[in-house]
Amino acid sequence: MTTDLISVKKLNNGVNMPWFGLGVWQVEDGNEAIDSVKAALKSGYRAIDTAAAYGNEESVGKAIKESGIARDELFITSKVWNKDQGYESTLAAFEQTMKKLDLDVLDLYLIHWPVAGKYKDTWRAMEKLYKDGRIRAIGVSNFQTHHLDDLLADAEVVPAVNQVEFHPLLTQSELLAYSEEKGIQLEAWSPLARGKLFDNEVIKEIADKYGKEPAQVILRWVLDKGVVVITRSVKEKRIASNAEIFDFKLTVEEIDRISALNKNERTGPDPDNFDF
Repeated sequence: MTTDLISVKKLNNGVNMPWFGLGVWQVEDGNEAIDSVKAALKSGYRAIDTAAAYGNEESVGKAIKESGIARDELFITSKVWNKDQGYESTLAAFEQTMKKLDLDVLDLYLIHWPVAGKYKDTWRAMEKLYKDGRIRAIGVSNFQTHHLDDLLADAEVVPAVNQVEFHPLLTQSELLAYSEEKGIQLEAWSPLARGKLFDNEVIKEIADKYGKEPAQVILRWVLDKGVVVITRSVKEKRIASNAEIFDFKLTVEEIDRISALNKNERTGPDPDNFDF
């Protein structure tokens, strides 16, 4: 059982990744990003997830430095954006990310989306950075099973992580089983489905039983499914509240009841049909 905010999952290359972290998608660069990262670190978070496309890597780096927390206690993730995919362009994009974050080594670097015709060359560049010791673990984001099959056909390094949209309305059961079989850790973005389930009767009933908020029950469900969680908020109180999920565990029946809410419904883009 994941018992606290510093509980970690050992990835397929032996690197430890926290089960729970803060994401900064749509968090404004500057004070908003700096303050939210600092609030998370103050609350005990040790994983921070950003991306070149978010436009706030510099603020994340500044917050990390100002927090005073030792670098080896933190797990920092960023992602290469679609327009930068390709071998040489990925190497250049990585240098820009590291300059903005002001870090020597990145904990996890992901391919943000499976851009057709480019992600294999992108992966070769990431394998080089990984072998050169610039990145502790490499992975992908928004990859479906067929993308992974295609990537693995030529890859020298199996992705350590696949970060995807994952919540009770989109349980990704096939992808989860595939990931477990291949040793790829699934990680959830938008785990709360943008609040769509906060008034759901099943969620509310379970929340009342444990004296928790619907959001906390959903986040606990993600963890109990064996999926790493990335949450997003700019409010210090909500950042702290989201993390108060380590003092209870759902029963198998409750996990199944929540899983049964699945509608294969996305709140974000379809990895098989995007144009950015």
